[in-house]
Amino acid sequence: MVAIISFASLPVSPEDFRARALHWAAQFRYCAYFDPNDLAYPEGPFDRMLGVANAADDAPTSLAELRPWLQQPPASGPRFGILTYELKNEIEALHSRHFSGLQWPALHFFTPQTWLCWRLDTVEIHGETAGVLAAILATEPPVPAAPRVAAMHPRLPKADYLTTVEAIREDILNGEVYELNLCMEFYAEAVALDPAATFRRLNEASPMPFAGFYKWEDYYLLCASPERFLAHYYPSIISQPIKGTVRRGATPAEDEQQRQQLLHDEKERAENLMIVDLVRNDLARVAKTGSVQVPELFGLYPFRNVWQMISTVEAELRPDVDVVDVLRATFPMGSMTGAPKVRAMQLIEHYERTRRGLYSGSLGYVWPDGEFEFNVVIRSLQYNAATGYLSFQVGSAITYDSVPEREYEECLLKAKAILEVLGSVVS
Repeated sequence: MVAIISFASLPVSPEDFRARALHWAAQFRYCAYFDPNDLAYPEGPFDRMLGVANAADDAPTSLAELRPWLQQPPASGPRFGILTYELKNEIEALHSRHFSGLQWPALHFFTPQTWLCWRLDTVEIHGETAGVLAAILATEPPVPAAPRVAAMHPRLPKADYLTTVEAIREDILNGEVYELNLCMEFYAEAVALDPAATFRRLNEASPMPFAGFYKWEDYYLLCASPERFLAHYYPSIISQPIKGTVRRGATPAEDEQQRQQLLHDEKERAENLMIVDLVRNDLARVAKTGSVQVPELFGLYPFRNVWQMISTVEAELRPDVDVVDVLRATFPMGSMTGAPKVRAMQLIEHYERTRRGLYSGSLGYVWPDGEFEFNVVIRSLQYNAATGYLSFQVGSAITYDSVPEREYEECLLKAKAILEVLGSVVS
């Protein structure tokens, strides 16, 4: 069944309706919400959708289980899901032995019992529709006040981070890798917060084209991502790695100066180009021969707090491959690992002090016809409501030209919006 509701017929504004829908959805066992924030983006942002389910639905938790699950009689709509960074251990001979305050499954997808899709002037309610509109309108969203999180603690203190960057530079000099994405966790314990309200604060402070909210039992992802991992819209497969970040200027003149600085920064361009080459190689494994192209290299795009350097790699997908084949060929994304990818991931395990969980993973959806869309989970909070464990991670690409202090400053710049949303500081 489908119920189509015009915005003009609603007793609340479209923004208020979205808030009510999110808080209504967060009561379910599983919930996924995708928000493009009405932003323009090359090849388009997320579709604005929301889906919920309470039944386990024999949910897949590995790539081996995903293909037969997707091959079940096709649903009328999308399936929603997450891929954690730890899925790498199924794809390559890797492991993760670090501490984790978050115990996500390596992979999780669900078929929504009810899902909403926003169009230009309407919202569609699919699946089980009886009473849904009334339940959403009856949900009173709280004012998204700042959580009381006094401080976020670094798993890798600054002095250790600087030492680690120098060690990675030595690895690069010795030919171990060309580039490595080093990340660090900031965490707090026994935190009480409203995940949906906190996501709304994050989305207002840092609106992004690939924002999303995901609930798996007591675990929550609050994501404000600017980055697309993969999109497949027949016959094309597209990846848009981000490498290169600089803060926005306070005035138009300063902002243009910052843009020009990023555009001509040889280190940032080298980082971006190395990952573009890696993505081209990954996509070539599932693409028609000779179809891999780079229609945009070093594109600069402004967001609320930062300028980002984004390149676009696209190809024509072979007809004999599906989403599982594509994920095995490309996951995890090169922008969050390094080059060469496998050796970079081995060194990441050596140098980092916590499991990444959903950070460096992906949130997305797969349509019945096999088309799909996945983001890169960055600029995000992860929260365990049962224990109050709250976490976010930030990172940057280390090359031989990296200056440790500058890399640390870049990480804090990426953390700025999250800290402001939490009303917190780094301890």
